[in-house]
Amino acid sequence: MIRPGMMRGLGRGVEWEFDQVTFDRGFSRNQVTRLLVERAEHGGWELDRLQIGADGKRRVVLRRKIIRAVRTA
Repeated sequence: MIRPGMMRGLGRGVEWEFDQVTFDRGFSRNQVTRLLVERAEHGGWELDRLQIGADGKRRVVLRRKIIRAVRTA
């Protein structure tokens, strides 16, 4: 289950886009790792938070920097 990206500014001139992903307890640790590595390599995401609930669900928050193009001319 993927929620739409959120944006938040942390620090001076740095903006981050966040994405929340939830994995059911049926996914093995290796499967979750493989899926997150794929998103990191192809989408530029990095791990921000990981929470494993009492029900076994993994709630993952990913983030990536937003790079704004600056007009030069």
